[in-house]
Amino acid sequence: MNSSNRIVSSESEELILVDAQDNETGFMSKADCHDGDGVLHRAFSVFLFNSQGELLLQQRSDDKRLWGGYWSNSCCSHPRRGESMEVATRRRLQDELNVSVDLEFVYKFSYQADFGTAGAENEMCYVYLGRCDAVMANELEISAIRFVSARELASEFATAADTLTPWFKLEWQALQRDYRDALSRYCALS
Repeated sequence: MNSSNRIVSSESEELILVDAQDNETGFMSKADCHDGDGVLHRAFSVFLFNSQGELLLQQRSDDKRLWGGYWSNSCCSHPRRGESMEVATRRRLQDELNVSVDLEFVYKFSYQADFGTAGAENEMCYVYLGRCDAVMANELEISAIRFVSARELASEFATAADTLTPWFKLEWQALQRDYRDALSRYCALS
């Protein structure tokens, strides 16, 4: 295990609760935010592309409470109580992938997704794009990583969608449908 492998979050950390207009309404533990149908809280998703325009995917650790073992976008997490999105995204990219990159904010949306009796996501999610050629995954957070082209990803959506996280599917579809100009700065779209 290399020195970059360490546990980087806990069920007790306080997340930022918001209303449907993304106004801060309070704080709650990560565990409580994900119980039952979930409580609406802030989150973010990062899509990192290499210089060939391929998207970095991560397979979530099997130890994750929600969607463990599923493939997802490059990095996703939550700002903690008192953290801005800029601080939170930089922290998590360093914690999970050992990189520091500039990000472009593209859009935000809310969604809710159940994961059986384990709990649910109920998030106001900010979506970012960035560029990065090399990462070193934290093996306590991520089981595997790989870069894929937009064409390869389209094939996975068609044949293996049940192995992908729900937020990743929603975000990728929205990026292709509604934010093609931003996305085309990072990858070639078919």
